Amino acid sequence: MDMERTVTLSTGQRMPVVGLGTWKSAAGQVEQAVLSALDCGYRHVDCASAYGNEEEVGGALAQRVGPGKELRREEVFVTSKLWNTKHHPEDVEEACRSSLAQLSLSYLDLYLVHWPMAFQRGEELMPRRADGTVCYSDTHYLETWRAMEALVDQGLVRAIGLSNFSARQMDDVIGAARHRPAVNQVECHPYLSQASLLSHCRSVGVCMTAYSPLGSGDRPWASADEPRLLDDPKLGAIAEKYQKTAAQVVLRWQVQRGVVCVPKSVTPSRIQQNLQVCDFSLSKEDMRQVEALDRGERYIVPTVERDGQRVWRDAEHPHFPFHDAF
Repeated sequence: MDMERTVTLSTGQRMPVVGLGTWKSAAGQVEQAVLSALDCGYRHVDCASAYGNEEEVGGALAQRVGPGKELRREEVFVTSKLWNTKHHPEDVEEACRSSLAQLSLSYLDLYLVHWPMAFQRGEELMPRRADGTVCYSDTHYLETWRAMEALVDQGLVRAIGLSNFSARQMDDVIGAARHRPAVNQVECHPYLSQASLLSHCRSVGVCMTAYSPLGSGDRPWASADEPRLLDDPKLGAIAEKYQKTAAQVVLRWQVQRGVVCVPKSVTPSRIQQNLQVCDFSLSKEDMRQVEALDRGERYIVPTVERDGQRVWRDAEHPHFPFHDAF
């Protein structure tokens, strides 16, 4: 029973339903992780300029992909993302070409606007004032989108998309687009099931991709008392029933709802396990049980300490996405 391993994007491209995520993969580990992934059958790698490791990813791709190598370029789906400091229309092409050079590629399969929020232009990843607050820019994401569309015209990227955009912001882009967004990549796992956003994505022909699909237990700001998704006893019970791991159950749940996943790992055995989700199917009841774990809990939002409270760092930005219900 080998189920569909790809989804078809609005562009007609086939995108593998499980890809290797590379966020938080440390220098010295990510090249080996990508090699392990490609060697065990992954054909989708999710990258971003802001992760600071595209050169290492490129090192792995160069060893396995291209003329005379094990894989043809068109067999591997590679995504990268435009960082917040590069939203000015004059900076978009250069940022894309920089990612291509680091990844040793001539084109990207998918290029995403990493966040709807623009930061001050420049080379600093997080431009800050003396008091530590981030310097924002008033470039609107619709201006950025027009520059993204030019990348498609030039053949530098095959498809463009969004990341961390709310439904309303997605609709803004779709309404103005010449090349429609193919994907919206967002935080999504059983504790943040994103059912409303998924339903909206389906209705407008946008593929939803889940980052941190396993709940990002290794996120740097996790506190010791926060529940760990993969230790949830309800997931454990379902996993036992299918003789799978809790992670495999979560990834299967996503894939079965038509959500693409990019779990990150640098451990070869886990990298392999995360791909083994197309040889079983969850019952309707088990799908409902996983869905019922939703708590609307968002883990991947940068927070800062203000007056003794943890608050969302960028909540004041005019294009901060998470004031919207979904």
